[in-house]
Amino acid sequence: MAAGLIRRRFLGLLAAGLLAACAATPAPAPVLEPNPDAVSRLFLVRHGEKEAGTDPALSAAGVTRAATLAALLQDEGVTEVWSTQTRRTEQTAAPTAAEFGLPIQIYDASTLPAFASWLLDTPGVKLVVGHSNTTDALAALLGADPGPEIVEATEFDRLYVIDIDASRVVRSRIVRYGTPSVSSAGGAE
Repeated sequence: MAAGLIRRRFLGLLAAGLLAACAATPAPAPVLEPNPDAVSRLFLVRHGEKEAGTDPALSAAGVTRAATLAALLQDEGVTEVWSTQTRRTEQTAAPTAAEFGLPIQIYDASTLPAFASWLLDTPGVKLVVGHSNTTDALAALLGADPGPEIVEATEFDRLYVIDIDASRVVRSRIVRYGTPSVSSAGGAE
């Protein structure tokens, strides 16, 4: 009987926490100030929230996040959209690609150093969609500050904004977009 009461209280608290997270108001859109000296501007993101399973699709929250990303980048003049070849990354990239009438180009996450070198050497405004274990690594390979490790289970709102000038000087910052992610400790990321 005591175990049943504890289980019901736990489930009640869990349900209340999930409802509170779902009801969270999206954060205001960050301001992406242009850098007039930049030859390239890169936007690196991890895919949006996903369903369970092998090669999962985006969840409803992930679809919303992908649309939020496209709206955020609509005035950025994106010239290329890159994704790994998984449903969740391609679905995250799709609204931005559609916004600019661009194809989604596929990159191989197992060759990040070569891809980073190519990104550094080619001008343009590029969106690159990856994974929790590749996005911060790619940022570091580009010379950007990768920040703390991405929380695999819960962090989906990190957006790297990386400007590269003609001398290959890299300036970067991390902004948050869409509904704030919840850390494993329960606070906003």
